[in-house]
Amino acid sequence: MLAPLAAAPATAAQTNPPHRSVDDACPPRELDRALASRLDKAIEKVRRQAGIPGVVAGLWMPGKGSYVRATGVADKATGEPMRADVFVRIGSETKTFTVTALLELVDDGLIGLDEPISDYVHGVPDGNRITLRHLAEMRSGLFPYTEDADFQHDLLSDPERSFTPRQVLAYGFKHRNTFAPGAQFQYSNTNLILLGLVVERVSGRRLADFLERRVLRPARLPHTLLPERFEFPRPHPHGYTNQTLSGEVADSTDWNPSWAWAAGAMISDLHDLRRWAKIVATGTLLRSRTQAERLKMLPTGHPGTSYGLGIFESGGWIGHNGSIPGYETVTVYLPSKKATLVLMINTDITYQGQEPSSLLARAITQIVTPDNVYDRPAPLQ
Repeated sequence: MLAPLAAAPATAAQTNPPHRSVDDACPPRELDRALASRLDKAIEKVRRQAGIPGVVAGLWMPGKGSYVRATGVADKATGEPMRADVFVRIGSETKTFTVTALLELVDDGLIGLDEPISDYVHGVPDGNRITLRHLAEMRSGLFPYTEDADFQHDLLSDPERSFTPRQVLAYGFKHRNTFAPGAQFQYSNTNLILLGLVVERVSGRRLADFLERRVLRPARLPHTLLPERFEFPRPHPHGYTNQTLSGEVADSTDWNPSWAWAAGAMISDLHDLRRWAKIVATGTLLRSRTQAERLKMLPTGHPGTSYGLGIFESGGWIGHNGSIPGYETVTVYLPSKKATLVLMINTDITYQGQEPSSLLARAITQIVTPDNVYDRPAPLQ
């Protein structure tokens, strides 16, 4: 979410199913052995080439079976193997939760997507012309605070410090807006910080509390949370990043994610992300007309990838990816096959300019859904 190891020690791919049961239509049996073997080899090839320490991959295809693997290491220092039941920081997948909370307030009749942000948050540049819809679809023109040099220096100088939403917004607001509202697509975490503030103001609750009450509990996601500061449930892998002042690789496991808040600070696990993939793509928690608004996909400027309200479509797969120093995730759902893909890795270091999670998702979908290849190019984060 800001900028991205040497190859990690190899371990054999482990068939390491999640420690909790899942209650949907996908049969518990594994994919065809030959197909599973192809996936094992493809994942390991990408993991080694891109220098990814550890990978957790989950694929569920009704009528064909499931595939869950953990490979590589969770801790490069000890060689502890990666496990499929770990918690990870999910980065920008947080946006799907924040926007769901916003859309629930739309369903409640408390807000309208075409209302200006100035009605809810004061001091937003051109805020009387920027709507909540513009923010959710990444077309506000507000400068991304994570691209501000002072912010990057302040964060990386002290990765354990806490930031408030207003503090991070100030880094972005000192810049001129990059275009008129609605004119084009630009991925900006500034947008989601503002939407988090809207949820808080309208609901009268802290964002973490509203998410817990209105999103996580109804969706039955007991292992997903928006941390206050350093909470990180165990087991969790160590995360590795080169987003440091020196450019050297660092262990970012205990960095404070408060700076990402409503845009990227949440934590989850494979079981919960599997459930969430279908819920967010099909609109289980929302009225059908509100979900239809979320899925109005617009061009991003990246061929093959379009963006709705806090959600994207790539090669037919609907969902979001996440990247935060030390961790990357992908959680997507393919409506045409009712298939779900979840990836969790413990590095955000790019390989030849590409996010390692995207490389994995592309390799997997080329094998299992060749007519629907996930090919989202960096950098959306």
